[in-house]
Amino acid sequence: MAKRVAVVGAGVSGLASIKCCLEEGLQPTCFERSSDLGGLWRFTDHVEEGRASLYKSVVSNSCKEMSCYSDFPFPEDYPNYVPNAQFLEYLRMYANRFNLLKCIQFKTQVCRVTKRPDFPVTGQWEVVTLRDGKRESAVFDAVMVCTGFLTDPRLPLDSFPGIKTFKGQYFHSRQYKHPDIFKDKRVLVIGLGNSGTDIAVEASHVAKKVFLSTTAGGWVISRVSDSGFPWDMMLMTRFYNMIRNALPTPIVTWWIARKRNSWFNHANYGLEPENRTQLKEPVLNDELPGRIITGKVLIRPSIKAVKENAVIFTNSPKEEPMDIIVLATGYTFAFPFLEETTVKVEDGQASLYKYVFPVHLEKPTLAVIGLIKPLGSMIPTGETQARWAVQILKGVSKLPPASVMTEEVNARKENKPSGFGFCYCKALESDYILYIDDLLTSINAKPNVLSLFLTDPRLALSIFFGPYTPYQFRLTGPGRWEGARHAILTQWDRTLKPTKTRIVQESPSPWANLLPLASLLALLGAIFLIFL
Repeated sequence: MAKRVAVVGAGVSGLASIKCCLEEGLQPTCFERSSDLGGLWRFTDHVEEGRASLYKSVVSNSCKEMSCYSDFPFPEDYPNYVPNAQFLEYLRMYANRFNLLKCIQFKTQVCRVTKRPDFPVTGQWEVVTLRDGKRESAVFDAVMVCTGFLTDPRLPLDSFPGIKTFKGQYFHSRQYKHPDIFKDKRVLVIGLGNSGTDIAVEASHVAKKVFLSTTAGGWVISRVSDSGFPWDMMLMTRFYNMIRNALPTPIVTWWIARKRNSWFNHANYGLEPENRTQLKEPVLNDELPGRIITGKVLIRPSIKAVKENAVIFTNSPKEEPMDIIVLATGYTFAFPFLEETTVKVEDGQASLYKYVFPVHLEKPTLAVIGLIKPLGSMIPTGETQARWAVQILKGVSKLPPASVMTEEVNARKENKPSGFGFCYCKALESDYILYIDDLLTSINAKPNVLSLFLTDPRLALSIFFGPYTPYQFRLTGPGRWEGARHAILTQWDRTLKPTKTRIVQESPSPWANLLPLASLLALLGAIFLIFL
């Protein structure tokens, strides 16, 4: 009899988990508390409890080739950075293509997940759900938690003295939907993250005045990189990652600063990070420098005090009149349906081996999918976690002893810099390529680049020097996809399809004849580096 698996949440990670279970002959039942799939990517005009919320204009920060499911490319005519409505449509296509809807129970809230009395022997869980006011209980052999970490807003009101006396509006960015509320208002947005920056830029088109407050600064990058290609397709490659991780952190930091400042000098715009050694997620916004240089957005430091109708910043005694304050101060996360002894959350992270499995359970039958912040897309990350987790739940793969897993978790919490590559400063942050490759190795799905250089050099060059697209994860191993090679070799065609809508006659380059020689030298250099 197939093992029964409860999947909590029908967002991007939940859908991947359902599919992975079906691929491996398991019997998934997904519980989704809202009326539809999509999680974060389903826009509504109101905020729904327990579900991530987004504003009308949200566009993906990772391009379509880097953020698709590994065996299901986005339609070629989709824009490279996908608006939320089209992203949701893609998720619907994925669910229909792999017949996932039959496994989802909508409008069903998971109230409690507890161990059965015989858990040390069976590893089974009792799942209590609520639907139409009626509670039901069922037994499952395993549970996959796919609820994400963008549902519980972090509101550090104590950091803004006097805010409770403010007579204007103040709210968390989770509540924001449309810029209309800012019309002819004086607006302060606190927090230089992607949401805070987006909201400040949107507000600047209709508001009387917009301030963007940041304590630590940050690097702002454009979605459009060298030669107009998507930023992540240019920067996220195995070759670049290998070189970066081999260099001392100060050199990497210097190079990153030089690259970021090539677009505009961040210091001149009041944005340069205070601590350039510790990596902070870059802010992706194509408009912010233009709004700053035209005076539409004013960058300010942290808040000293909030008055009834004004704000005082730390660098000035002047009171700035204010009508609306938006707190783009991030999120906390919790698992209210789990006992604390199952997954304990402290200091912004949980004790999960490889960010997935609790280290202390007698039986590894509960997996948390998507609780990580890699510098890459969440779809292929969650999908790869699910593929690995299902192999564990099925019993095909085994976890190491608890002592080994605990050591790994503790080392991650200590977060000691290695002195090379990036220095990750926040909980849940991880090296995207190294993390995914580690999981792929665990299920024998990591492509052997050296072997491919000998048997399929064209594919090997694309994998090593080209973008780290998810199709690579399906070249081999369980869930192997026959179309993976073709998808990799045609990824640039799909990238250009939505932009190259007017055919221009290009002049032949005088360097075109040197391209085969350059490719040969790159191949020899890559082989040399691999053998180092």
